[in-house]
Amino acid sequence: MKKPLIILTGPTAVGKTALSLKLAKEIGGEIISADSMQIYRHMDIGSAKIMPEEMEGIPHHLIDVLEPSEPFHVVRFQQMAKEAIDEIYSRGHVPIITGGTGFYIQALLYDIDFEDTCEDSEYRSALEQLAREQGSSRLHEMLRDVDPQAAEEIHCNNTKRLIRALEYHHLTGRQISAHNEEQKQKESPYAFGYFVLNRNRALLYQRIDLRVDQMIEKGLLDEIMRLKEMGYDRSYVSMQGIGYKELLSHLDGEISLEEAVDQIKKDTRHFAKRQITWFKREKDVTWLDLDTLSEREALEHIKNKLAADWSTNEFSQ
Repeated sequence: MKKPLIILTGPTAVGKTALSLKLAKEIGGEIISADSMQIYRHMDIGSAKIMPEEMEGIPHHLIDVLEPSEPFHVVRFQQMAKEAIDEIYSRGHVPIITGGTGFYIQALLYDIDFEDTCEDSEYRSALEQLAREQGSSRLHEMLRDVDPQAAEEIHCNNTKRLIRALEYHHLTGRQISAHNEEQKQKESPYAFGYFVLNRNRALLYQRIDLRVDQMIEKGLLDEIMRLKEMGYDRSYVSMQGIGYKELLSHLDGEISLEEAVDQIKKDTRHFAKRQITWFKREKDVTWLDLDTLSEREALEHIKNKLAADWSTNEFSQ
């Protein structure tokens, strides 16, 4: 019998954190972060990380466990998330995957096999050097030549995924987009409920702009200055996240603070748009509009859907 798994996701700033806490309390859940930045210590404000005092007693996993110098990618996420899931099951609880990194969620949900995506460190280093010298847009052009579908799906600034896709093609002669599509056709090993939260686009963008302003007020610039003092610069993948790379440009004298803040807002809005596009392509998804549903109504929708799918009254009030 398949074990239960809940996914509660959506674009950045939509309201995932608050709803995930309430859901976890009501169903006996524990939360696993599917976020590529909240995994890192010392990067709290820019990643909109939930802090221990805000967790309301709900166990959280894959938050604050790596240093910014350590590698974190989809394979490592998959491994760490599976370990957390097993721990949660051992306590008789339900894992709730919360976060906005759609590829991570997909890899876990369908147990995508990355074993044949072995590494060529020399080729990878050459691509990393090329990105430093000519920018990630050069890698994006290279990928478009060999795998147009992957180039369409991967943003031109996502150096990590661009390198992985090019490396896969270099090693296997196959397109990584075809490999991922084959893996997606696999049946999930979980009895899952997949919920995507959304809002009116204009209202979502307002929430994003407000969040960025709040991050600046909370001291995001000071956070990044401390990271610089610790030796972290733009050569680290962790420091290429939205909010960090723009303010690093400001600290390096390339743009004003006002320009950096405006760029963070713009980049975050574009990121949210890409997230929505990604989730629209996923199958077996339930969309919840937080403009028309109250938090309580959204929770009831989730619980009723789970009860119907899992034929259990465990989630009824």
